[in-house]
Amino acid sequence: MLHLIQIILLSAFPVLVIVAGMRDAVSFTIPNWISIALGAAFLPAALVMGVGPGEIGLALLIGLGALIAGMGMFAVGWIGGGDAKLFAAAGLWMGLGGLLPYLLITALAGGGLAVALLALRSVWMRPLAVRGPGWLSRLATPGENVPYGVAIAAGALAAFPESLLVGLFRGLS
Repeated sequence: MLHLIQIILLSAFPVLVIVAGMRDAVSFTIPNWISIALGAAFLPAALVMGVGPGEIGLALLIGLGALIAGMGMFAVGWIGGGDAKLFAAAGLWMGLGGLLPYLLITALAGGGLAVALLALRSVWMRPLAVRGPGWLSRLATPGENVPYGVAIAAGALAAFPESLLVGLFRGLS
């Protein structure tokens, strides 16, 4: 039964991150409830996995550091407020083992997203994109925002197997 509870709690991370990335792609917003739920799910997941107080404290520091970095990126206009909150909430789950892959893959995914949007917004692709759903047409609009939550979601999902909680889960199985 404990194993099932662990799986359910660990599943909250990818589910919420995917929802956040999809919502950002189609609406350029990440609702606060997603980041709140992601942050709130960490503690029960950590406790069920047997994470000690020191490691939980370190995770909280990583999350705080990610929030400060996200706020800085928001302040200079690089990302939106929802992106900053998602970046911090996902960072909370990473631990030291997943932190570097999370940062690197998120940055690379952000670069890939920028290149993809440049291509989509080009004179060749835009006429095709505007025939699609409204959200695709909006993505293809030159000068429109970048849904960086997509890159954050990609980085978080790719780094999740290296995270503290998944590492503990693999050790318990």
